[in-house]
Amino acid sequence: MTRPSAYLDHAATTPMLPEAIEAMTEQFQRVGNPSSLHAAGRRSRRVVEESRETIADALGARPSEVVFTSGGTEADNLAIKGLYWARRPRRRVLISSVEHHAVLDPAHWLADSQGAEIELLPVDEHGRVHPETLRAAIERDPDSVAMISIMWANNEVGTVQPVHVLAAIAHDHGIPFHTDAVQAVGQLPVSFAESGADALTLSGHKIGGPMGVGALLLARGLTPVSVQHGGGQERDVRSGTLDAPAIAGLAAAVATAVGHQEEQSRRLTALRDELIARVRQAVPDVILNGDPDLRGASPPQAPQDERRGIAPASSARLPGNAHFSFPGCEGDALLMLLDAKGVECSTGSACSAGVSQPSHVLLAMGAEPAAARGSLRFTLGHTSTREDVDRLIEVLPAAVERARRAGLS
Repeated sequence: MTRPSAYLDHAATTPMLPEAIEAMTEQFQRVGNPSSLHAAGRRSRRVVEESRETIADALGARPSEVVFTSGGTEADNLAIKGLYWARRPRRRVLISSVEHHAVLDPAHWLADSQGAEIELLPVDEHGRVHPETLRAAIERDPDSVAMISIMWANNEVGTVQPVHVLAAIAHDHGIPFHTDAVQAVGQLPVSFAESGADALTLSGHKIGGPMGVGALLLARGLTPVSVQHGGGQERDVRSGTLDAPAIAGLAAAVATAVGHQEEQSRRLTALRDELIARVRQAVPDVILNGDPDLRGASPPQAPQDERRGIAPASSARLPGNAHFSFPGCEGDALLMLLDAKGVECSTGSACSAGVSQPSHVLLAMGAEPAAARGSLRFTLGHTSTREDVDRLIEVLPAAVERARRAGLS
């Protein structure tokens, strides 16, 4: 397989890990529906259950709390819709204003067709929800809140949320708390039990696993209403024949990514900081978006929550994330100019690529629409090297200059 000259879009999807490929390939040679009772079915079921145990062990969960899905989007939909329906007649759904569309869109669908009242929690200039913001929103009417969803780490600007503190505030009022941890797993220490979250989303292709598979970690005693119905294969909250090869690949990827998380985080943090410094040198008026503290300091904590011994997040920004606004440029134009020179990056979420509108994340952070449209995300992963950064810096200044000329014409 020929790699691009510089692949800097690991937040969209990261190349599969050899361990995941091996695990999947082994299962492709076998046959058997995991729900069948014959020998082939039981062998397939064993693969599924061993994978469930592997994922639970890596992420600080019980095997019974791992619900397999087709990916992060399905897991988010199950959490948002299912918990809302399970908690009716409560109608308020609190989510951050910088969520991925896999959370925003099902929430707005609930408002449009199911009578939900969606409240978008404001963020600061770095994209972070402050604990007092969540507390104030809840305390306006605690009994009316059906559920809360705040992502662990932002997919565009990489800002890490104080999930432990936010989940504790939700629990103070008996409200289920969901977090989309798609970007966090494998990059940050993630423990379902220690986080305090009631539901947590992860996706295979963000951590070196296959596309089309993910999981919702769902605390015992929490039963969202099913989004799709059928055989009830996963705790009767998710139906559908389980993809044993993909699940085996997911488990292998989770185990490998989590097992190497600490050393990989150190390597990527150093490479990311080098990338940021060199981009700033190459394009002096560039604007770095997201948390500016590149030393891994913890996000701000509410003093009362610190006294309660709630563990802070491990870093202020994802180790592999560098997000910039380029004044005078259109992000899409700059992206294509870089792509023509063998540098692959993105303007933000891959799910919104090609949509000519400002990033809702940057707008929520207070950016002007022009700056929000002129932004690019460079994200690093397990295959990233200094040569990737060298290639970016080699072609970036000329691409920016050309994009600015195009914007003036």
